[in-house]
Amino acid sequence: MTDALARLRELMVDDLAVHGGRSLAYVYDAGREDVDAVAGEAVSMYAGANGLDPSAFPSLLAMENELVGFACDLVDAPDTAVGTVTTGGTESIMLAVQGARDARPDIERPNIVLPETAHPSFQKAAQYFGIDQVSVRVDGHYRAQVGAMAEAMDADTVLAVASAPSYAHGVVDPIAWIAAACAAKNVPLHVDACIGGWILAYADRIGRVKPAWTFAVPGVSSISVDLHKYGYTPKGASILLHRTAAERRPTYFSSADWPGYTMVNTTMASTRPGGPLAGAWATVQTIGEQGYLELARDCLDAVDLLLTGIDEIDGLELVVRPDSTLVAVRTDGSCDVFTIADEMVERGWYVGPQMSWRGEPPTLHLSVSAATLGHVDECLAALRDSVEAARATGPVRVDRSIAAALDSLVPDRLTDDEFDALLVAAGLAGAGGAVSLPRRMAPVNVLFNAAPPRLREALLETYVDRLYRPVRARVSDAATT
Repeated sequence: MTDALARLRELMVDDLAVHGGRSLAYVYDAGREDVDAVAGEAVSMYAGANGLDPSAFPSLLAMENELVGFACDLVDAPDTAVGTVTTGGTESIMLAVQGARDARPDIERPNIVLPETAHPSFQKAAQYFGIDQVSVRVDGHYRAQVGAMAEAMDADTVLAVASAPSYAHGVVDPIAWIAAACAAKNVPLHVDACIGGWILAYADRIGRVKPAWTFAVPGVSSISVDLHKYGYTPKGASILLHRTAAERRPTYFSSADWPGYTMVNTTMASTRPGGPLAGAWATVQTIGEQGYLELARDCLDAVDLLLTGIDEIDGLELVVRPDSTLVAVRTDGSCDVFTIADEMVERGWYVGPQMSWRGEPPTLHLSVSAATLGHVDECLAALRDSVEAARATGPVRVDRSIAAALDSLVPDRLTDDEFDALLVAAGLAGAGGAVSLPRRMAPVNVLFNAAPPRLREALLETYVDRLYRPVRARVSDAATT
């Protein structure tokens, strides 16, 4: 008999560490073992629970209402505010967009207006729900331009978007001014505070001056804020808040026109796993107001120390001074960020590379957690060594023949044969065109970075499609006779 847990431990060997503060992307670590233990037990207790029907699991209803109430107090929500716990930021954003569309059935061709730095989840929502998106250029500090946002709104605009902060650069859009423009044009404003809202709220409480972004700003209609980022809860928990219940109502789906139970969904899914909700509730209860204040202070202190240290590393520079915990760094051209990222992995750290955009060079992205504070010196030492190692090897280049091949590809007509030929030329394909995750990602990232955005999307979709292929358990003929 196979020991499933032993197999899991084997599989996890190459995964990012979710604890220890050394993974500066995808995971967020409070650095508190007591919180991890309580959250883990809560997830286990509710692993089989389903929030689809609140009358079946009233405890999940109670926990959701308490979590939403906690979040309302964080973001200056009025007494009329309501909220919904979702599976993550993407679902919160998609519900916000879907609800805004369905609140205006009189508009035949609705659009949303958003800065070009807004999270791609808004693009995904527009694609899924048949909504036009109007993307507005940002200023030299990567913040939305108020005048351009206002000009882009028209009679068919059902929602405008601002970030608190934007993911790529960690800066907060001028939300008070955008909200005023929205109010003047009778357009609801959604604030995407998925990654930053929880900690920005506490940054204000510990005396750090931050831009206005909450419901205290007139004109803000809805806010998304993730629990599983700086709420430090287990994965699978976010909150979408609306200023009024009337604004939330269009996000609901119900159906009685079939022979089964009458369906009422408050989120995009019907089955709502109880584990993540219970884990989130237990985490928030355990950390509490004072705990979050301390974690915010630790996290922001870590950011300050990292910014100071990065300024002192030859070859690196900040793209912009961040407003929260997200740091973007670029090189002076003597080395490339993709090699630096690989070298950081070799030294026990994970940082996220970001590809070139609008003619600007690729960057390194650091999402700092509270648990990173005790390891800042180690992080900076690893970063310094990684830059030196990357400079010694020099930037990874795309061969001229491969660059020519990229120029010849048409994204919407990319064939398997063309993709195979490109991988072979780049030395990235195995037998029969098979792909796998290489130990070092720089060669893959440099190749994709050389492609324009639409071709990059097509290449990445094809690459990921090759990665996700079934592993079949084949039974020999002898075993079945």
